[in-house]
Amino acid sequence: MLSGCGTADDSSTTTTPASGGALTPIKLQLQWFFQAQFAGYIAAVDQGFYKEQGLDVQLLEGGTDIVPQTVLATGKADYAVAWVPKALASREQGAGITDVGQIFGRSGTYQVAWKDSGITSAAQLKGKKVGNWGFGNEFELFAGMTKAGIDPGKDVTLVQQQFDMQALLKKEIDAAQAMSYNEYAQLLEAKNPATGKLYTADDFSVIDWKKEGSAMLQDAVWANESKLSDPAYQQQTVKFLTATIKGWAFCRDNAEKCRDMVVAKGSKLGKSHQLWQMNEVNKLIWPATGGIGVVSDADWKQTVDISMTTKNQTGDTVLKKAPEGLAYTNDYINQAITAAKAAGVDVNGASFAPTTVTLTEGGA
Repeated sequence: MLSGCGTADDSSTTTTPASGGALTPIKLQLQWFFQAQFAGYIAAVDQGFYKEQGLDVQLLEGGTDIVPQTVLATGKADYAVAWVPKALASREQGAGITDVGQIFGRSGTYQVAWKDSGITSAAQLKGKKVGNWGFGNEFELFAGMTKAGIDPGKDVTLVQQQFDMQALLKKEIDAAQAMSYNEYAQLLEAKNPATGKLYTADDFSVIDWKKEGSAMLQDAVWANESKLSDPAYQQQTVKFLTATIKGWAFCRDNAEKCRDMVVAKGSKLGKSHQLWQMNEVNKLIWPATGGIGVVSDADWKQTVDISMTTKNQTGDTVLKKAPEGLAYTNDYINQAITAAKAAGVDVNGASFAPTTVTLTEGGA
């Protein structure tokens, strides 16, 4: 999947951009399996937005054993989607990558407990069994606990959590890590054996790291740092980001159509789950006051500060020092925003309003 020069869809090579000429093949490495978390990229392929820019984009599906920023750094992809702290850790280890588009402006990480547990803040996790995924996903949780005066290595019992919510549902742990757009919905898709009906939000309490002040930047588009010195790659990056903006704006305004595209792409999750995910992902992007994809200096600083100061249970931090060199730049996303606006795209989504999604059992 990560090698070779072919594209996923041979028919995509038969269309040429409006300006004429052959399409430039591009590989984008996603950080997880196909789901609405990546709907904007899927829509940009499906709706021909990349082709309008002269690009033939192949989406490389992620998985548990795929590190997107490494795939990018080793030249097996042209761009990659990755969380900022994880990518910066790889960068510190020598991966030459640059954040050129901070698509998710907000964190979607929760810690979820049963409502009757009384756990509503990080401080109340003391003495509890606290689930987390590890693999660099835990630092918002650890930063929140540290900020609340809790030592993550001593004051809680840490439990390695699977990428589902079964441990919480079975009450094997007191609080579970969840993404607002994925695992949290899995709770609301589960049947309460006492009532025979689905659980509701009233059955749970949510610790939102945005409110606790320990949120970190997540999904960003990363480019090859050394190649950014090449004017052709610079222009390609602007084109790629312009089409990507168009894709995400399309999914903001056409959530159900994008849900259908994701399901058709082969997502393992059902239609109601994907619509929930599309709605929640849109909340992490829109409204985008400075324009979609622009890196906020304050949010970047908070992410870096947490990465350097928050220790996990083994006493390690994400970063040993502040990133050096071109860790991020707004140059290309600002050019892309200008181009997208000229094409009539709403790049801010100031009027975006999330919808209410009705989940079904198992997310079908």
